[in-house]
Amino acid sequence: MIEKYLKQSSFSSYEDFMANYELVVPEHFNFAYDVVDEWASTNPTKRALLWTNDEGACQSYTFADIKRHSDQTAAYFQTLGIGRGDMVMAILKRRVEFWFTIIALHKIGAVIIPATHLLTKKDLVYRNNAADIKAIIAVGDPLITNHIDDAMPESPTIRHRISIGPYVPEGWEDYQQGVAKAPAFERPAFLTNNDDPLIVSFTSGTTGNPKMVMLDAVYPLGHIQTASFWHNLHENSLHLTIADTGWLKAVWGKLYGQWLAGATVFVYDHEKFAPADILKMLETHKVTSLCAPPTIFRFLIREDLTKYDLSSLEWCTIAGEALNPAVYEQFHKLTGIKLREGYGQSETTLTVLTTPWIEPKPGSMGLPSPQYDVDLLTPDGRQAEVGEQGQIVVRTDKRTPIGLFKGYYRNEILTNDAHHDGVYYTGDLAWRDEDGYFWFVGRADDVIKSSGYRIGPFEVESALMTHPAVVECAITGVPDEIRGQVVKATVILSKEYKEKAGDELVKLLQEHVKQVTAPYKYPRIIEFVDELPKTISGKIRRVAIREKDGSNPSMGSK
Repeated sequence: MIEKYLKQSSFSSYEDFMANYELVVPEHFNFAYDVVDEWASTNPTKRALLWTNDEGACQSYTFADIKRHSDQTAAYFQTLGIGRGDMVMAILKRRVEFWFTIIALHKIGAVIIPATHLLTKKDLVYRNNAADIKAIIAVGDPLITNHIDDAMPESPTIRHRISIGPYVPEGWEDYQQGVAKAPAFERPAFLTNNDDPLIVSFTSGTTGNPKMVMLDAVYPLGHIQTASFWHNLHENSLHLTIADTGWLKAVWGKLYGQWLAGATVFVYDHEKFAPADILKMLETHKVTSLCAPPTIFRFLIREDLTKYDLSSLEWCTIAGEALNPAVYEQFHKLTGIKLREGYGQSETTLTVLTTPWIEPKPGSMGLPSPQYDVDLLTPDGRQAEVGEQGQIVVRTDKRTPIGLFKGYYRNEILTNDAHHDGVYYTGDLAWRDEDGYFWFVGRADDVIKSSGYRIGPFEVESALMTHPAVVECAITGVPDEIRGQVVKATVILSKEYKEKAGDELVKLLQEHVKQVTAPYKYPRIIEFVDELPKTISGKIRRVAIREKDGSNPSMGSK
């Protein structure tokens, strides 16, 4: 399938990849018809999805199945008056109905707004009104539906609340019955325009309300690179990306690129993360490719991997946050597999990656993508030198890459702040080594300025993670009258060290950091905790730690 959308579909080296990677974009591309239904027509029995859950269920779906279910779902939505340009929020966790729903919405030209099940009434009211949401389709769970019901009096644009079950509250429509009773689907007469809105994703920043990232109809083609040249998928691959469908990472790893590559998407629908369960799924179903955030790999390497047959696993990739080298080394030692990092944002597809043709450098994001003109700029606007920190940017003066967002929906000011003068500014800092590899420093807002030094959280976190006492950690800056800020480490200890939490362990970890990295970077404050604040995508919310510490006047340096 990818051959249809690439001028050259195979490459012999990174240099060949950079020089000759070019997408072929049809005039009216629609992923649902041009990819899903095309597979259903040319290879109907080809497996598209293998869905399992933590209760032992296991269901396999061919592309013909996906076409049939999405057609039925699209027909049902049409009976509700949902059509082109309508905003539909989907709170579906990892239920199989997510795939039927998103393909159905693509078929009728509606816009999907993926959302997490953790949203409260306040979150929902803001989203419902910010995007003029017309319908919400959700898992039938009172913990979810009650919040939606509470938001209804302040959400005047909502016309339909749809439950996929098992619980259908009063005033809600029953998805299963609606689909069963819907007439035969008739494809709408319109042709999709390539700049039609496809997805609106709410992405949280460090301040203010979440921004609405608008992605267009050709956005899925931007993920050919994700699946074929980072996940390294082929038509016999069984790929698992660990992500909730409320996070945009789900369409990075559980849909677009994977089906363009002809791979099977593996889904493990679970309520509570347990490393042993993930490993058992990999073994039982012979998963060949795994992508997960660093948090997941940190826990996997602490399991006894000798208990599991992971011989089917060919390839592992990592994204969501920067990878600590200690995690890379330990996973490689235990499995023989080299973790391949990649970098991108909700506003982009993959912009920096570790391709199959290059040797990973533990802790590095990899090399720039040919799909984007990636650079590093200093605050004064010049290109950063080798070893010098700069903001990751995408130059768009010569071409607008497929996969780059169209803007922040209904917020021209924010859009122009981030994307102006032919440059998109990511807000992320990195440095480049002599081989061109990019090394993540942190969000511009996260960089700590202490006694005249600029300290990136990731480099201190990486140093701490090499000590066996540390399972996870977050580095933040704490206000200090003398130094401006001091470095603080919030640490989750391993089981073996929990009883040793105290001043002696603090000093031990401080000395360890001084030995591993520059002494001025050591954490003057160390706090031991049982958990770190995180987003639904697994990213550490350093802003939450900073806010807590900012409200604590007793917090000071040691």
